[in-house]
Amino acid sequence: MTNDTMITVRQTARPTGFPTPDLFDFVESPVPAPEPGTALVENVQWSVDPYHREAMDSDEIWTLNSPMEGRTLGRVLDSRDPALRPGDLVLHRKGWRTHSLVAPAEARKVPDLGPGVPLAAHLSLLGGTGLSAYVGLTRIARLQPGEDLFVSAAAGGVGTAAGRLARLLGAGRLVGSAGSARKVAYLTEEVGFDAAFDYHDGPVPELLAKAAPEGLDAVLEGVGGEHLEAAIGSLRPFGRIAWVGAVGQYHSLSAPPPAPRNLFDVVGKSIRLEGFLVRDHMDALDELYELAVPHLRDGSLPLDVTVVEGFERIVSAFLGMLRGENLGKMLVGR
Repeated sequence: MTNDTMITVRQTARPTGFPTPDLFDFVESPVPAPEPGTALVENVQWSVDPYHREAMDSDEIWTLNSPMEGRTLGRVLDSRDPALRPGDLVLHRKGWRTHSLVAPAEARKVPDLGPGVPLAAHLSLLGGTGLSAYVGLTRIARLQPGEDLFVSAAAGGVGTAAGRLARLLGAGRLVGSAGSARKVAYLTEEVGFDAAFDYHDGPVPELLAKAAPEGLDAVLEGVGGEHLEAAIGSLRPFGRIAWVGAVGQYHSLSAPPPAPRNLFDVVGKSIRLEGFLVRDHMDALDELYELAVPHLRDGSLPLDVTVVEGFERIVSAFLGMLRGENLGKMLVGR
């Protein structure tokens, strides 16, 4: 790659089960010049997210043989719009490419938050990942100080952010699930969970009941299937579930996993179960900044990120994230 070359990743075929590298193609082309009302951005960090796996199956999100989308951080190189100036750092969704043409409405300038706030925070704790956790905890699950919380897929980007933010919000007992002993140790030794379990070690309802013997008040659920059943079973009356994803069914070759066998307990326990999309809650970003930024500045709020260096490794980083190789948010650096 030269300074005059742009590389774009395109999906060439739909997956059957777990995605493979041959489904992607790296396409070279000249770096485009901005047209009136646009700016040329050189991308420096890319987010690879679990929802991208779902996007691989959808013509509405990722059209085959077309540029893909994803959350990205870049620097304006050239501009033909006064709202975006050369040198500006911006966040946008025209990712999976080394350069992007963006209009002001498609980009958000990265605010200057002072020392102690690394750039990676804007694609992790202060980005859509952290906002998903914050909205799920505060607006959907309505977590109150002292309440006990379960977070499924807790060692991923949203899960680790939820653990960190739940502590700032004054949560009581904090329990998480993960996919390996290494991740379980990370949750309890680094992130601040009181208990965690590897969901491979037995039926999830039994593992959660053991980790939270007194029950739970709230759940941030991102797996579905057996994890959702476990959450319903362990919740106390009037508990709340914020449902943010279903990574447990993204690679299903047949039908999705069956609905929880105890679904009617939602009625019997007066449980509130609500799904949400973070894009409907962008107005909460200032609230997240108010909570998290002071702790980032003073070093009391670490970032949980795994950074793969080199744009040419973006596909392997994405597949590695789907295999659970990351601790916290998976990012790709230039």
